[in-house]
Amino acid sequence: MIELLTANTPNGKKVSIMLEEIKFNYKVTKVNINKDEQFKTEFIKLSPFRKIPVIIDHDSKISLFESGAILIYLAEKSGKFYDQKNRTIINQWLMGQMAYIGPMLGQHHQFHHYNPGKSKFGEERYFKISKKIYEELDERLSVSDYLAGKDYSIADIATFPWIARHEWHDIGLKNYKFLTKWYQVISSREAVKKGYDLLDKGETIPKV
Repeated sequence: MIELLTANTPNGKKVSIMLEEIKFNYKVTKVNINKDEQFKTEFIKLSPFRKIPVIIDHDSKISLFESGAILIYLAEKSGKFYDQKNRTIINQWLMGQMAYIGPMLGQHHQFHHYNPGKSKFGEERYFKISKKIYEELDERLSVSDYLAGKDYSIADIATFPWIARHEWHDIGLKNYKFLTKWYQVISSREAVKKGYDLLDKGETIPKV
């Protein structure tokens, strides 16, 4: 059984969506980051950077931190969404999400959504970068059904929850034809719908 220690964030949703997709038995243990539970000694032992999510594989007696590493582990354990012959390209798009898409959209959230009016420079900088991310993803998806090729993979699972916050971005997802199509296709997957509702509170995926 997999225990998922997490909060209701895009990085947390990546893992719950993956667990639903591969149909593994799991339970969610909520980490209240608004109350600094990620800084508790017992959590730091599992996640030295004080970040969610973390998984504990109680069958294998191991724990993992960092959402990208967790997705790779679950993909290898299940044999799904990480095709051997396409791993090089899947890794590229997965690392792109980890190093670029997530951090930059996260900064946009901080300046534009959580703290508007506190830094004109920050708001303008990260809005511009986020808009560029939309453009780049749309360009890629104009020539590929999914980010890493014709098949749905952990690269898509990693990226989707960040684009699912498109209402926060105020960029206009509907203005990006191919990114919108990708978003709607993934949104229709039953495992994605269930995994998106991470805390089982009836949360639904935002529409375009």
